[in-house]
Amino acid sequence: MSLDPAIAARLKRNDAGLFSAVAQERATGAVLMVAWMDDEALARTLETRKGTYYSRSRQQYWVKGETSGHTQYVHEVRLDCDGDTVLLLVDQEGAACHTGTHTCFDADVLLVDS
Repeated sequence: MSLDPAIAARLKRNDAGLFSAVAQERATGAVLMVAWMDDEALARTLETRKGTYYSRSRQQYWVKGETSGHTQYVHEVRLDCDGDTVLLLVDQEGAACHTGTHTCFDADVLLVDS
């Protein structure tokens, strides 16, 4: 599986060939998680519509929900203006965070405008 050359040309990668991916819940707009992708992970995501990422610690690809059952169906993928981040609009089944919460951003609130 390979990424369309026109898309690949627009991506800006770090020294490891990776770029960030933000998963956002389509129905609520909640930011669910941030992960890493490379060209192969993005190509797999575009082809299968399953959130597919690259694990830096395990040095392998992983499909969200493959072991947990907490899947992401990808409806839309957008590239940001700098080309260094993709936004995935997803339907999340179950928890998105590895801690078991719906979103990885439920933990520590650093600033709240009152």
